[in-house]
Amino acid sequence: MGVGDSGKGLYDHLYRRFFENRESHQGYDFQHAPSGSAPTPGVTFPDRLRWWAWGRWKRRKVIMAARDRFQQDILDLKKAATEVRKDRGNSRE
Repeated sequence: MGVGDSGKGLYDHLYRRFFENRESHQGYDFQHAPSGSAPTPGVTFPDRLRWWAWGRWKRRKVIMAARDRFQQDILDLKKAATEVRKDRGNSRE
């Protein structure tokens, strides 16, 4: 097994691989984080942002609303997970 052999540390396989390849290796692997399955959320606007833009407050308002919506989605996921756990606990009775 490659990821976490029983009786060994969590990252021993990574250190072992690093030390085996240390002579031919350039840099280190830890800087390359794995990419997730979902892209990061973003907010798009019809016009380009300029430093002198009058509608900066509108952009900020849209960005903050999107941030609040994403945070609420995360909280709703957590809330739904706890409700599912409660439902599973009640079905065992």
